Amino acid sequence: MSRPASRPVRIGPRAAAALVLVSLIGVAAFGWPLLADRQSGLAHSQDAPWLFAALLPLLVAVVVATIADTGMDAKAVAMLGVLAAVGAALRPLGAGTAGLEPMFFLMVLSGRVLGPGFGFVLGSVTMFASALLTGGVGPWMPFQMLAMGWFSLGAGLLPGPERIRGRAELLMLAAYGFAAAFAYGAVMNLQGWVIIQGMAQGISFHPGEPLAANLVRFVAYYLTTSLGWDLGRASLTVVLTLMLGGTLLRALRRATRKAAFDAAVSFDSGERAATEGEFGGLRR
Repeated sequence: MSRPASRPVRIGPRAAAALVLVSLIGVAAFGWPLLADRQSGLAHSQDAPWLFAALLPLLVAVVVATIADTGMDAKAVAMLGVLAAVGAALRPLGAGTAGLEPMFFLMVLSGRVLGPGFGFVLGSVTMFASALLTGGVGPWMPFQMLAMGWFSLGAGLLPGPERIRGRAELLMLAAYGFAAAFAYGAVMNLQGWVIIQGMAQGISFHPGEPLAANLVRFVAYYLTTSLGWDLGRASLTVVLTLMLGGTLLRALRRATRKAAFDAAVSFDSGERAATEGEFGGLRR
């Protein structure tokens, strides 16, 4: 039997449609206060349970659609569970210390090897598991699940390993992890910024104001309050990716090759002849 190649779990049309749907819901959940009028109830703490209730079945839909499109089997689901458990265990190691969160580099490498659809589900499930582990359950949790899902999905959308390998691949992943760590922080700040009261006029959210004016205030708020924290996360992601990325990429690719995700079984002529002879003898 031919040796299966190491390749990510591909996204079929149904899985892609599910991912687009959950992403559109996520964008609306994060951004709707910027477009709402002054009379709207801008309380993410109130709409978070509804977002969480919508997010869980949509995550299941992504997994089911991926299984239907590609035949992803129990081995892929088992790997999803193992990586989510490892990521959840990594989060408490740095949470609360200058933004140092080692789970982010694992999400980058996992999304790279296992593909964008698998990466999105992995990021969301990992954040859910880590929230349960660290007691971080709150109105921010569904937003964290979405943001981490996008973070891992982006790594899976980078140019494929058949085009970039070796040191260049690690540099690309480190650069992505650095930029995406800031993007994750900015998106999560947007979730909380719209409900914070009592800040200076230049950095506070003004409901009903033009979108451009509020975005300028948000940039000022982010630079003032969160840039240094996100710098720690981004820098640690780069360091861990460059130091451990090569080893972990090889391990993940070896695991996917042995699991043979999305691989068709084929026999060479010698094995086919031997198999036919064996079963022919049994029939006789």
